[in-house]
Amino acid sequence: MNLITPKNWVEYELIDAGDFEKLERFGKYIVSRPEPQAIWDKALPESEWRKMAHAHFNKAGGLSSEKGEWVLKPGVAEQWYINYQYKEMNIRMRLGLTSFKHVGIFPEQADNWNYIYDSIQGLKIKEQPKVLNLFAYTGGASLVAKAAGADIVHVDSIKQVINWSSENMAASNLSDIRWVIEDAVKFVNREVKRGKQYNGIILDPPSYGHGPNGEKWILEDKLNDLLKQCKQLLTPKNNFFILNLYSTGVSSIMAETLVETIFGKQSDKEIGALYLLDKSGRKLPTGVLYRFRNL
Repeated sequence: MNLITPKNWVEYELIDAGDFEKLERFGKYIVSRPEPQAIWDKALPESEWRKMAHAHFNKAGGLSSEKGEWVLKPGVAEQWYINYQYKEMNIRMRLGLTSFKHVGIFPEQADNWNYIYDSIQGLKIKEQPKVLNLFAYTGGASLVAKAAGADIVHVDSIKQVINWSSENMAASNLSDIRWVIEDAVKFVNREVKRGKQYNGIILDPPSYGHGPNGEKWILEDKLNDLLKQCKQLLTPKNNFFILNLYSTGVSSIMAETLVETIFGKQSDKEIGALYLLDKSGRKLPTGVLYRFRNL
């Protein structure tokens, strides 16, 4: 199993984590927010956290609560931009302080962004590569795929998130990403019936959620069938596939068994745990992944 973390990202760093919180720098601002997997003690004293943080998230309820509000120091903006560079690619994303503690990106995904870029650039096909990004959130992976030269379809069930993604596309001087506001399962089923195929598929599903028409998503109930449909959409060669899983009950072994039961054994694959490394050298787990490619 590989341990995978972002490298050489000048505009992001995990400063500290502990006592169910994390202290991060995104560009010019430092924020502190809840982190249920940081069960150890903080490396820095509480006074240093309060001194450093430009914004702090206060939960509305207990540890299990996701909602709350941000407390900002005077003069701190609720929205700002951050850049990510890799080889010839330079994407720009707007960040914002949401009532669910999120800021608009999951920084541990940066290594996957590099993988997407290299995979698309390495495809040996004459036509423009087609890539499908499911549960696509604010579009980091979609921006990377477009910057690498792909025809990208971006699917998310929340209109406000699609609008946010469109802002990120404009900020990155990109265009022509296809936006789809729909439940991912319904969209994939329809694409299978249409006989569509994609050179790359990216799945970043939440543990639970709802579609635009109230459709329920529960990871353990839906993922197996969704991956079977994705197998029909993925070209048999000249392809890549990425599955990210955040649910605390999911392991890399489970991801490997699930994917290989459906897609078969893969020669060029990576199975691993995503993590962020704080300034004291401690690893904060952020999820598991299984990715493969046939270039």
